[in-house]
Amino acid sequence: MTGPDSSARRVVLVTGGSSGIGLATALRLARDGADLVLTARSVDALEAAARQCEAHGARVLVAPADVGDADAVDGAAEAALERFGRLDAVVHSAAALAYGRFEDVPREVFDAALTTTLLGTSNVCRTALRHFHATGRGRLVVVGSLLGSISTPYMSSYVTAKWGVHGLVRTLQIEARQTPGIEISLVAPGGVDTPVYRQAGTYLQRHGRPPPPVDPPEKVADAVVRCLERPSRERSVGLANGIVVAGFRLLPGVFDRLVTPLMRLGGIERVPVPDSPGNVLEPNGPGEAVHDRWNRWGGTRAVSPVVTPERAHPERSDDGPVGRDGPDGPPVDGGPR
Repeated sequence: MTGPDSSARRVVLVTGGSSGIGLATALRLARDGADLVLTARSVDALEAAARQCEAHGARVLVAPADVGDADAVDGAAEAALERFGRLDAVVHSAAALAYGRFEDVPREVFDAALTTTLLGTSNVCRTALRHFHATGRGRLVVVGSLLGSISTPYMSSYVTAKWGVHGLVRTLQIEARQTPGIEISLVAPGGVDTPVYRQAGTYLQRHGRPPPPVDPPEKVADAVVRCLERPSRERSVGLANGIVVAGFRLLPGVFDRLVTPLMRLGGIERVPVPDSPGNVLEPNGPGEAVHDRWNRWGGTRAVSPVVTPERAHPERSDDGPVGRDGPDGPPVDGGPR
């Protein structure tokens, strides 16, 4: 991926490249000598991400796009060809979600979250595979989630979408056996220290938070890059992922009894906030960054949190409802990215 000759530099399109795992992956690829096409909805956040990557020597094309818009995804790929002459790999990490009991999340918010996370994945995969088939080679890495293998309360939009994402990727992997030169990998993280939890919509009067153990996004980015180098059917990132999946599959009755109290204990903040669609319907560029504030065990580090003007936290309180189930928050899962 490195080398002084620009023709030897890998060209990678990264969706969700302005924040979290997507931005961490873009920065890792930039340091490794790749040239980048970054997509996301927020132009300002993309341009800030591009400057960070360029500081590591990458040539960067900013291609604003909502992955839920198939034409916009096609346009980003075409822009990559115009700028760099080829497209070697695609990393797809864009996603959206809203916390809340299924019936409490407004239909338009639920549908929009599915459009971004599930249909957006199908749009990106379709575009990537079309370009790869034209050249006979290419590598696609999709960022899934532990929540693509288990279920948890209050996250129906994300669980539904990620189960679909995992099913789609596995189908594409089987079909790719007939197309040598095209490789498809899935990376499934657990809890990750990114802003996605408090960028998400919420109808619990609480923000979500990553369940412990919480990994830095750079660890997931490393797994993504390893898949670009050595494709893998699925690469799990998270110390507890295997245990949680085993419990979900082998002891479903026990899992169902435990998952809600564990979700409240480890996956929802205690600070009350207004219900909001978050960034599901519209991007929130000022809230985008590589990290948020979470430490390894799901607590908060002594750093300034990401706070958006319209969703600033009211005075701290340990009282108040979470949906209809009482205080505290969600997953025993891998949480969103």
